[in-house]
Amino acid sequence: MKAYDEDDGNDEQDTQDAREARDRQGNDGDAGTGTGTGARIPLPRASVEDGGRALPDPAPAALEHQVLTSLLGAWALAACSAQEAAAVEAHLGECDACADEALRLREAVTLLQRPESLDLDPALRTRVLDGCLERRPPRIPVPEWAAPYDAETARLDALLQDFGDAEWHAPVRLRWFEDDGAASRRTTVAGVIAHLMTVDGTVAAALGLDDPLGEITAPGQAPAARTEAYWRASHYPPTRAVRAPWREQSHDIVRTVAFTGDSGGMPVSYGDFELPLRDAMLDRAFECWVHAEDIAEAVDYPYEPPSARHLNGMIDLAARMLPGVLAARRRAGLAAPGDRPHLVAAGEPGRSLRLEIEGLGGGEWLIPLDSPGAVGSADHEVAHVALDGVEFCRLAAGHVPPAEAAAGQVGDREAIRDVLFAAACLSRM
Repeated sequence: MKAYDEDDGNDEQDTQDAREARDRQGNDGDAGTGTGTGARIPLPRASVEDGGRALPDPAPAALEHQVLTSLLGAWALAACSAQEAAAVEAHLGECDACADEALRLREAVTLLQRPESLDLDPALRTRVLDGCLERRPPRIPVPEWAAPYDAETARLDALLQDFGDAEWHAPVRLRWFEDDGAASRRTTVAGVIAHLMTVDGTVAAALGLDDPLGEITAPGQAPAARTEAYWRASHYPPTRAVRAPWREQSHDIVRTVAFTGDSGGMPVSYGDFELPLRDAMLDRAFECWVHAEDIAEAVDYPYEPPSARHLNGMIDLAARMLPGVLAARRRAGLAAPGDRPHLVAAGEPGRSLRLEIEGLGGGEWLIPLDSPGAVGSADHEVAHVALDGVEFCRLAAGHVPPAEAAAGQVGDREAIRDVLFAAACLSRM
């Protein structure tokens, strides 16, 4: 037997023998292609991923202690390769010092990663508009006193944008305070938008725009009377179709007040009382926010309060209306005149309560207690009440009972009670 290939001069015979062997191999079908003409090309190997078998675990890399220590920061940030991560984690089970350092780094990483909400920041619109207007002021700007209404209607419109039929017919309970007790009315999301549209119609009519009631006759201009008349005249419950006319009306109101150039002194009738246009726009912004929260609660969606600047304007309107409500409640026998009433002429300082609003939209207001024409005076202060801004607004909306309002109180208890109940009486349907 030969241990190596030796050339014995029979090259032609060797070649013939090799061909016959290849032919036999191809005909057997074990390793050839079946043609008998040449060696078979091997098929590609099946991938582990295609075979349904589990992938092999990455083998930890063999790394020194110093290298593993230097990888702890990358491991905490999940920036290591699979082999490096496996090596680090195997090392942490053996080295207490590195395990403590890894824990500290992981905690630090969690502090760097702030949780992000999918919802837009409610102040984003205001910041974007302010930035745009700084670069290019509008030819016809929206008056500052109309900006809260513009912002709140836009926020509510964004909430309604993706509502389906189920959301439009979701039940909503409108709540307010009446006759020193809670009152409510059941409707739907579409019914709330119809309510906002009909009451906004008082402002639209004052501006010379079309009244959404049209040919519908209401028993009065009071918001509740107008709303009930619209609901009764509807042949079917309001649907998503109400969004378009409400949206168009809100745009027309903002556009018209921008073109009027008026300072906002035009009177707007609410039936049994009037407000100047600037205050009526604040009132409509406030109610738009309150009912947007009602809608958001009905569909289980979070809704943020207005911006601090706009909320401050709404609180200021409520504070300015409190003396008149106090006087009306006193005439109706619902509020006591106090142990020592201090009646003064209009424009003179009188007995006062200091209303301190904390947090969002905060500030301080001196509320005259005995006469709506008097001026609040720190020298005649008899009581001090402190409330959170959003809490005060919900009290004024009739969503928080006066007896349950979380308030810091000092001074004349009767005066404090009268002011809290008067604030609740600002609410209406």
